[in-house]
Amino acid sequence: MNPHFSSNTGSAIVSNLVSVIVANREYLSEVDGAIGDGDHGINMAKGFSRCGKSLEGRQLPLAEALDELTLALMEGIGGSMGPLYGSLFIGMADAVRGRDDIDAAGFARLLRGGLTSLQDITDAGVGDKCLMDTLIPAVEAFEQAHAQHATFSEALGKMKSAASQGRDSTRDLIAKIGRASRLGERSLGALDAGAVSCCLILTNLAESAQAHLQE
Repeated sequence: MNPHFSSNTGSAIVSNLVSVIVANREYLSEVDGAIGDGDHGINMAKGFSRCGKSLEGRQLPLAEALDELTLALMEGIGGSMGPLYGSLFIGMADAVRGRDDIDAAGFARLLRGGLTSLQDITDAGVGDKCLMDTLIPAVEAFEQAHAQHATFSEALGKMKSAASQGRDSTRDLIAKIGRASRLGERSLGALDAGAVSCCLILTNLAESAQAHLQE
């Protein structure tokens, strides 16, 4: 059988996402403070922590664990990030719902499902200085690697690299959407907080998938 991980690791995978966001609470708010309100880390940690509490003692399949994360973010985060990340995670959940095992093709569907769901509520794209600068290149890198018959592990590595490069690219962009867009050229030189949190999420997701891989 192709390398895959069991959907039954869902609670562990989502709990890892909770941990990485909570651990980077201050850093994310610091990044956001350069050109935003400075509360991105606070809000993200609040929503993710809420999910962490709901997962305690429960062994959920990945889709259901992502459902819990979606609900926590939609209800627990103010502003635009709750709906944005909520849409991402519900799209991911729907793409793997009912599946026992997730191989590279399934993971590609999960990533594309999340992106498509997010694109249903926003026209933002690469170059707008936002989380899409991280997400779109990462999804495309995994899909391209998979199409070129890379191993699951190799494709995850390509995804992580693309996410990091996308995050870093926002430093040289002028914000075109959100509160930072009011700053115009003064937004140059700072990372976008959404791109940073998205990179943390995708990197952790890749590392969790890697850790649970089995032949």
